[in-house]
Amino acid sequence: MNRSIFVFLIMSAFSLTANAFIRNVPSQYPTIQSAINASSNGDTVLVQPGTYLENVNFRGKKIVLTSRYYQSNEYSFIQTTIINGSSPAHPDSASCVIINNHEDSTTVLQGFTITGGGGTKWTDEHGAGLFREGGGVLIAYSNPVIQHNIITGNHCDLGGVTSTGGGGLRIGDCFCRLYNNIISNNTARYGAGVVLNYAGGEYKNNVIFKNSGSVDYGAGTSIWLNSNYSRPRIIENNTIVSNTAINGTPGIFGFSGTSAIIRNNIIWNNTSPTNTQISGNGFTVRYCNVQNGYAGAGNINLDPQFDSTNYYIKITSPCVDKGDSSLEYNDPADPNNPSNAKWPARGGLRNDMGAYGGQHSSVIANTTVGIGNGSVQGNIPDNFYLRQNFPNPFNPVTNIEFGISNLPARNNSSWENYNSDGGFVSLKVFDVLGKEVVTLVNERLSPGIYKSEFDGSNLSSGIYFYKLEGENFILTKQMILLK
Repeated sequence: MNRSIFVFLIMSAFSLTANAFIRNVPSQYPTIQSAINASSNGDTVLVQPGTYLENVNFRGKKIVLTSRYYQSNEYSFIQTTIINGSSPAHPDSASCVIINNHEDSTTVLQGFTITGGGGTKWTDEHGAGLFREGGGVLIAYSNPVIQHNIITGNHCDLGGVTSTGGGGLRIGDCFCRLYNNIISNNTARYGAGVVLNYAGGEYKNNVIFKNSGSVDYGAGTSIWLNSNYSRPRIIENNTIVSNTAINGTPGIFGFSGTSAIIRNNIIWNNTSPTNTQISGNGFTVRYCNVQNGYAGAGNINLDPQFDSTNYYIKITSPCVDKGDSSLEYNDPADPNNPSNAKWPARGGLRNDMGAYGGQHSSVIANTTVGIGNGSVQGNIPDNFYLRQNFPNPFNPVTNIEFGISNLPARNNSSWENYNSDGGFVSLKVFDVLGKEVVTLVNERLSPGIYKSEFDGSNLSSGIYFYKLEGENFILTKQMILLK
């Protein structure tokens, strides 16, 4: 079932409960935490776009915490509704979100950018010592649904603790469902992306990339697993790429005997001194594209052929229609062409490996994840510029070059750490009615010259506009998609 539909059904059920309310932030409650504190089981906390400098704790409330994303599946709400945990009341409780008081599967966290968290000093439940964990999200003894979030730029720093883990998420002693999230650019000394400690769960259709800093306990930069749980853990249809470890395994690591079903994933270009993509003798790995190869039915070792936005695979990718062939793993059907998969899946109905295949296939967010936007030259342009796309007209792919000059400092709390070495820049595409089609770039860029690839495979022929915007400039050009 589509996850947004799933949450809509949950919320609809709540609305029929006698004492269920929608708690609006900030119109009724000035902070997310104050709305949670006022909530009862079954309530929904609905958060309007904005940056919320908070460290949020569910405090045992079985509620839905969501941005406006759920109302219309408008992905810009994920980017613009931000929980920023960089200003905690106490430095030892610096996770952006904590869910650790027996919340159940009706508890949902959805539709946010979760960033700036520093983790929580946490005594391990199994006697391993004192740790700082869960930079973005800390989950324990709870069974929530975490979906359609961008969990990025969180960290767990060493200091007065044995080690640090779960820069993005730390999940322990529970059965969690983690669907359709972008987990990137988080740091910790092990499991910089995700830590699963005595945790079962379903971990499906996530893009886990560019997490770093792992050095302890086998590293497991992307996903680190320890011990088993009474219910299984399934790692399915994820794209796990470009994570790095100082030592150990930069991909998926599990201690001896730690079990997991690892199926239909792309695990590629994760780097360390060994470049080991998967390490664990309790894993069942099938129908995955694993760099350097891995024994198991249906596994391949071929360039996945990503495009430049969100790690979509190209139609020519060897991962198209190469996941598990059982019907239960099929991609959703295109309603206009039922024998073909619905975008962002490709090809026929058989499962595509990676985050955009399988029954949970969905666009995660309309923001680039930064793979096609590397600087193409070392020099810094004198001025900002936006080139005409090439080729133009195009079908279906074109390239857009732009230049970023030095940017002045900006005095605005929502642009923290903004300095003259670079700044936030967006490159967006619009149709002739002014509706945003996709965000190709939305990140901090150093001064330089860049190229971004735009793939219009899922769009109709026509005129489109692309706009480059920074603090002190807006540049717009027109292009033609001709099929």
